[in-house]
Amino acid sequence: MDIEHYYIEKGQGEPLILLHGNGENCDYFKGQIDEFARYYHVYALDTRGHGKTPRGSAPFTIRQFADDLLAFMDAHHIDKAHLLGFSDGGNIAMVFAIKYPDCVNRLILNGANLNAKGVKPSTQIPIEIGYKIARMFARKSPEAKQNADMLGLMVNDPNVLPAELSAIKAKTLVIAGTNDMIKDAHTRLIAQSIPNSQLVLIKGNHFIANKNPETFNRAVLEFLNS
Repeated sequence: MDIEHYYIEKGQGEPLILLHGNGENCDYFKGQIDEFARYYHVYALDTRGHGKTPRGSAPFTIRQFADDLLAFMDAHHIDKAHLLGFSDGGNIAMVFAIKYPDCVNRLILNGANLNAKGVKPSTQIPIEIGYKIARMFARKSPEAKQNADMLGLMVNDPNVLPAELSAIKAKTLVIAGTNDMIKDAHTRLIAQSIPNSQLVLIKGNHFIANKNPETFNRAVLEFLNS
């Protein structure tokens, strides 16, 4: 692999991998790492081109990030893990569970989406405008290129068909905030399309793990221990 992930590792027991959202890093889970490490062997990763993990030369796509995750697990001798992904991290976890179903123990998707149409227009339209502008200057500016890469993930990815979710074998928890940026019907479609899944709504916005960590953590741990 052309990169080496930066990650935080803590705890013992079954592996639990945390995957942050677009433009963020593993610090997003500062309210979860210590709590989850009481029960699990936690790995919180910076994904490709995020935080302290280099961009590398491979494609900057959700599917590439899923392959990166498999390489990380292989390097750390992890045959199977619980996955918890937020936003784009949820999309990575979802694609990973489709491509490598036998490598996932339990799956937790927080704020994931199948495609750009699943995001509310008030959020998605500014993203698409920003993406077009960044692409215009990408050849002349490294900063614009990086911005175009990041925004491109939210414009062009993950493009998963609902029927593809039937390949997921893991027992799945779909978590959404009551005021999430993902459309309610879209979130319900994800939960309905995964064979063994349940949906939990938590009061708050898209960033409920940060804004309401106690409730979020309790929902996750209850699911993992059920």
